[in-house]
Amino acid sequence: MAHLPEYAGHYRLESCLGSGGMGVVHLARSASGMRVAVKVVHAEFARDDEFRGRFRQEVAAARRVSGAFTAPVVDADPEAERPWMATLFIPGPTLSEHVKNDGPLPPDRLRRLMAGLAEALRDIHRVGVVHRDLKPSNVLLAEDGPKVIDFGISRPKDSELRTETGKLIGTPPFMAPEQFQRPREVGPAADVFALGSVMVHAATGRGPFDSDSPYVVAYQVVHDEPDLTGVPESVAPLVRRCLAKEPEARPTPDELMRELRALAASYDTQAFVAQPRTGELAEPAAARLADPARAAAERGEEAEEAQAAAPQAATEQAAKPRAAKPQAAESPAAEQAAEPPAAREHAREPGRSPRRPLRRAGLVAGALGLAVGAAVASVQFLGAGPGTGGGAGPRTTAAGFTGWETAAPGKSTGMPQCSYGAGELVCARPGLVYALDPADGAVRWRHPVAATVRGAPPVVAGGLVQPALDTGRRLEALDPGTGRVRWKRTVPAYGAIRYAGGTILLTGTDGTVTGVDAASGDSRWTRRIPGHAMPLFSSFAGDPAAYAVTTSGDGTRTRVTAVDPETGEVRWDTRLAGSLKPVGAAGDTVTFVETDPVYGYARAVVRYAPATRAVRRVALPVRLDGALATVHGDTVYLLAAGGALEAVDLGAGKRRWHLETSVSRGSEPVVAGGHVYLTAADGRLLAVDARGGRLLGETRPRLGAAADRVVAALPAPVAAGGRVYGAAPDGTVFGLDGASPADW
Repeated sequence: MAHLPEYAGHYRLESCLGSGGMGVVHLARSASGMRVAVKVVHAEFARDDEFRGRFRQEVAAARRVSGAFTAPVVDADPEAERPWMATLFIPGPTLSEHVKNDGPLPPDRLRRLMAGLAEALRDIHRVGVVHRDLKPSNVLLAEDGPKVIDFGISRPKDSELRTETGKLIGTPPFMAPEQFQRPREVGPAADVFALGSVMVHAATGRGPFDSDSPYVVAYQVVHDEPDLTGVPESVAPLVRRCLAKEPEARPTPDELMRELRALAASYDTQAFVAQPRTGELAEPAAARLADPARAAAERGEEAEEAQAAAPQAATEQAAKPRAAKPQAAESPAAEQAAEPPAAREHAREPGRSPRRPLRRAGLVAGALGLAVGAAVASVQFLGAGPGTGGGAGPRTTAAGFTGWETAAPGKSTGMPQCSYGAGELVCARPGLVYALDPADGAVRWRHPVAATVRGAPPVVAGGLVQPALDTGRRLEALDPGTGRVRWKRTVPAYGAIRYAGGTILLTGTDGTVTGVDAASGDSRWTRRIPGHAMPLFSSFAGDPAAYAVTTSGDGTRTRVTAVDPETGEVRWDTRLAGSLKPVGAAGDTVTFVETDPVYGYARAVVRYAPATRAVRRVALPVRLDGALATVHGDTVYLLAAGGALEAVDLGAGKRRWHLETSVSRGSEPVVAGGHVYLTAADGRLLAVDARGGRLLGETRPRLGAAADRVVAALPAPVAAGGRVYGAAPDGTVFGLDGASPADW
């Protein structure tokens, strides 16, 4: 893999997770240490404009999807020299690997698998996307349930990337009849058919239409009844309904979820894969159900068990060998493939049931006229869906504040990153910094910047607006009222930039740190921080220190050094157990989130008091992947990838509440006025009751035309003066009354 780039965007590629016709998937890390799976497109395809269009479609589709059973997109650049897409890394085998290595799943896990896949399809379909290539290798078995991946992988060697009559798109053993007969009419029901086929594979190690030849499988899918031999009776009726020949006869994902809801409170979703779970991560069912409100939410209403649509057909033969790895097909005559030629009717063995054709690929291939190729997956959009139009304009809220929505000025693209300071709402997009009037959203000034704005908002430090440029050689500060340059200076190349009070902290490429006065641009001090080869600082409003944090190579200990940003002097230095990231500081304590050193998920919150060296650790009852956190008083609020929002009371040493928001990827939470605010990847702003964990309101999605563009870090909402401000992928910034989220 020497020809592959060392980096994809800001992500360092560490190892190869897999390779396919489209590209190579790598395990990678961001600068903060977050683990992601990065797909880097093969160089020969990167030069194909039509292929780039297909890849943009995949990114857009994956980005639209939001739910606990899909892998969220973290970042992407379809326009890079080598296009790439990063999704949250989810440790765990694929369903295909699990069945191959450990055999079929037992009945209880089959029910959980089916429920998880049904919910994943519900989330995929409700944003106007059809997956069209759901198969065992596209299902990851994570500890907290199955995750559906790969929205649009294709083999574009022939450049015929459109869904056309006469072209087969998909993997035959998991394709619906209409994908062979009417490729242009494929809808959500095709994914439900694929779900049925995946369930048979999970239960038996083979598919419901079993042959070494894709041509034979194509005929079986269209004309034969599925073979459900070995599928447990507890799921067989639902599987049979999923495999109905006519799309309208299949259940919807919502119907499947209702049928399976009765078991919602009877299993631990954290034990989906059969692996040992020890210590504080395992939450007993009794503890989960002790909270009446939570128990009711998890249990749901009882539903009757599904009735069999038809009795299972008698078995004609003994258990069959596991099917060969599914082959995919592309056909110049797909519609003819579905027709039963006369020659096919005479190729039966004596005494064999007519629903199971012979494995005579040569004969069937000639009769069906199918051309064999590699798997071609595609994503079809059902419609634009909500949130793709323009802004709604100003409106008056119940509290009297006139809500507003403003598009970014000029031709700049990207999701705005905003902050509040000196009475201004200052925002940045690539190539542009600008200020908005917090009262009505009017653009007060704009200032072009030559360098790229990093994934963080401008900062008002030293009374001036600091554009927060990415790595470069020039700093400048702007007047918050006019946008005019107050000072600028050239500096040595730096690897990181942070702000702490009135000081800019520049970490050089050699690890040396320089403190720059944010008001004047003058250097205050330059020094190395003992114990930190390349210090990255964290600072928090109202706290006078900046914290350099370095974790040991094995992740068992973290060195934390508190530095006075004005002088560079070390205030205190300590080593704490675990892999820790600071998330807040107040008074005489610092709060951290402890992450697993291997998998990276949050597993505890830790508070440290330097004066007494006291450490308080509160274990999280469940793992939280990709968690972002903020501290308010004694409570830590954590938002995980997939939408789980937790409130942990450090004083009481326990979790206060838990809420599933169904946000696939969100921003760092912000707490103000008794509410927890967060930004979703589709541009929604959500408000949650900080005390009880109830969703109080949310805005509409604002994806816009550039839905395939994904920012590396979602901007946190800005709360100031009883108002809350959000930003969206369509380029808009909007202001709302923070006290009335129900009226959003």
